[in-house]
Amino acid sequence: MKDLFAGDNDMARIDRLREELHRHNYNYYVLNAPEISDQEFDRLMYELQELEAKHPEYRDANSPTMRVGSDINKNFRQVVHRYPMLSLANTYSEIDVKEFYDRVKKGLEGEEFELCAELKFDGTSISLVYTDGKLTQAVTRGDGVRGDDVTDNVKTIRCIPLVLPPDKGYPREFEMRGEVLMSWTVFEELNKERELREEPLFANPRNAASGTLKLQNSAEVAQRRLDAYLYYMLGKQLPHDGHYENLMEAKAWGFKISDKIKKCRSLSEVFDYIAYWNTERKNLPVATDGIVLKVNSTRQQQFLGYTAKSPRWAIAYKFQAERERTRLNSVTYQVGRTGAVTPVANLAPVQLAGTVVKRATLHNADVIEGLDLHLGDMVYVEKGGEIIPKIVGVDMNSRAKAGEKVRFVTYCPECGVELIRYEGEAAWYCPNDTACPPQIKGKIEHFISRRAMNIEGIGSETVDQFFQEGLIRDIADLYDLKVSDIVSLERMGEKSADNIIKGIEASKTVPWARVLFAIGIRFVGETTAKVLAKSFPSVDELKVVTLDDLIRIDEIGEKIARSIILYFKDERNIGIIERLRAAGVRLKSDEEDALGASAKLVGKSVVISGVFALHSRDEYKELIERNGGKNVGSISSKTSFVLAGEQMGPSKLEKARRWNIPVIDENTFLRMIE
Repeated sequence: MKDLFAGDNDMARIDRLREELHRHNYNYYVLNAPEISDQEFDRLMYELQELEAKHPEYRDANSPTMRVGSDINKNFRQVVHRYPMLSLANTYSEIDVKEFYDRVKKGLEGEEFELCAELKFDGTSISLVYTDGKLTQAVTRGDGVRGDDVTDNVKTIRCIPLVLPPDKGYPREFEMRGEVLMSWTVFEELNKERELREEPLFANPRNAASGTLKLQNSAEVAQRRLDAYLYYMLGKQLPHDGHYENLMEAKAWGFKISDKIKKCRSLSEVFDYIAYWNTERKNLPVATDGIVLKVNSTRQQQFLGYTAKSPRWAIAYKFQAERERTRLNSVTYQVGRTGAVTPVANLAPVQLAGTVVKRATLHNADVIEGLDLHLGDMVYVEKGGEIIPKIVGVDMNSRAKAGEKVRFVTYCPECGVELIRYEGEAAWYCPNDTACPPQIKGKIEHFISRRAMNIEGIGSETVDQFFQEGLIRDIADLYDLKVSDIVSLERMGEKSADNIIKGIEASKTVPWARVLFAIGIRFVGETTAKVLAKSFPSVDELKVVTLDDLIRIDEIGEKIARSIILYFKDERNIGIIERLRAAGVRLKSDEEDALGASAKLVGKSVVISGVFALHSRDEYKELIERNGGKNVGSISSKTSFVLAGEQMGPSKLEKARRWNIPVIDENTFLRMIE
């Protein structure tokens, strides 16, 4: 990787490293969208640790080296771990494994010891608390000190026992830790569904499992078919001193314990285990990213103790990102709802990270040019974290006879219109948004989606069918459909046709803010649509607005403002709006939207936390917006007050006290807005 900090002195380099690692921590733990590999992250962290040790005068309590990243989701109640969930020290080198072995040997002063070698499953960590043989709580790792209570969601994971069989000799209270996983098969099925809906794909099974575990609807969690392996037991009265023996006991109690665990009595046995699984892991049904080595005796573990961040008695050996060599057969181009054209490399099939890879993303024209790709090239493909693998290099030595150089298309592969590139963007776009088939179908699918018009009975396949039959060419065409138009189509019947027409009719009651989101103005998302609908309570007011008027609105930047102006300058869009109006779609706020509205909270930023008795969180958010307030997700010095229910998150409460932010209950809030 290119050195981003070349030329910096030590002080400047420390600052830059801290900034970069904070950003990657956020991408990984909050957004679940890592930009770099685990190995590169560990390299940056190790360098920062070395520099901070060299310059103790530059210590910072908020440095990434002083804390463990957090995946806490504000929508779940937070629980303090009885035993902190520390991260493990990572290494990619067998030399480091030997040094770990020697440190343990020295720390135990020559006493004999065993190491327990386990596969490091690539999922999301979970802590399960059992009391009197029943699952009482499931908590994510969070920041290592406290995590999110996801008990209801974990109960949908079928391999996790809810009640243990009686008379098995387990402690009255103990904790099992493990990894929640998604198998490769389920993961690929999920991403195929998301791809059809043009939703962002999950980068890997770990992110998919983590995202699933944080869903608010446990029924939806159950449909994702999560899996889990348990790998650690904690408690005051464990059945054995040996970690391995405790896991075997837990297996007898009904817990899913990997059968790939092995006790090693020498360093050579450890290396044999690593060498075997470095290859064999490719045949496993779930993702793994390394090997974990633990001193087996819990007595010896306690004797060795901990550093500030990790136990001295365990280490994680990480596998290198998988890379394979295969042939580039062709490059095709896909057009999305917004008109963005994405190049895809079509490859000779190759086995990579548990799946057969036939395609790899090329991202954009700049990537193609940077790789200097030619058809027929032997290319290196990596999957390290990406479900759609990427080409990371070309084997130039095998280019005996160069094929045709790959050049990004200049015309849309779907409609033939010349592509354009907007200033400051890497992607090329098809500007023919009214006649390019993928764009038309994509806009209609967006319009009917749950968070937009929520038209039941129609999915992407139905949209494609209606389009192919010539029944719809834009969103307004939906309101011209009749039962007689669709009842005779393949896979349709009178009941299905009737349900579709009823769903379309019901969408006419959708409020103006959601209609504004649904019509698909570029850069206008759900939140922006709400802001605009407040400032412009009808489409007639919005379509004559000036650029200056828009920019003056909080959260509306120049890019969004120009997109809105351009949308309403297009006569075709105006025609669609007028047809929606004629069909009875709500294009203005009415008395129902304004019910209870006031300016009592204008200029106030409100954070919601906890569980409420009188209204749901979503209802309180709507009340805040109706009365002129702004919902914000985190507490800062600019927060006006916190609306707190039962079980308010302790970290939010601590921040509110630190910033001297008022914390009010729901009764006080309702009196405030009368």
